[in-house]
Amino acid sequence: MTKVKYNPSFANRRSSTMETTKTETYQKGLELLNKLHGGQAGEQLVNNLKDVCPDFVDMTIEWAMQGIMARPGLDLLTREYLLIASCTTLGHTVPQLKAHIDAAIKLGATKQQIVEVILQMTFYAGGAAVSNALSHAKEVFQSHNL
Repeated sequence: MTKVKYNPSFANRRSSTMETTKTETYQKGLELLNKLHGGQAGEQLVNNLKDVCPDFVDMTIEWAMQGIMARPGLDLLTREYLLIASCTTLGHTVPQLKAHIDAAIKLGATKQQIVEVILQMTFYAGGAAVSNALSHAKEVFQSHNL
């Protein structure tokens, strides 16, 4: 698995005390990003957006990964199930849906568990959104030989 390599853009803009704190938060978020999405979605996020809006990349790594995903109270797999359900319901987040299905598989989810999470959204997201999500899930399953 290839690790995401990106240097935070904030490093030259902050005081040394804040830089140390931010760097620690950033590094922990980057470690989690690599654990869940390294080699694929994490690198795509960084590579697609670092030249357009490096602050968004920093925010994603610091806030979404370290600030939200790493919180106590829910394990990572449960969080991934919730994100799969959310992406299914939104219906227009195909790259994110695939990334979260991939991360759930890396964390030990079975094909059947992921299918059930998506199927559970039928009455909330609608049949078309669920059908599309299942089709995208199939692509991820095939990439994992499931």
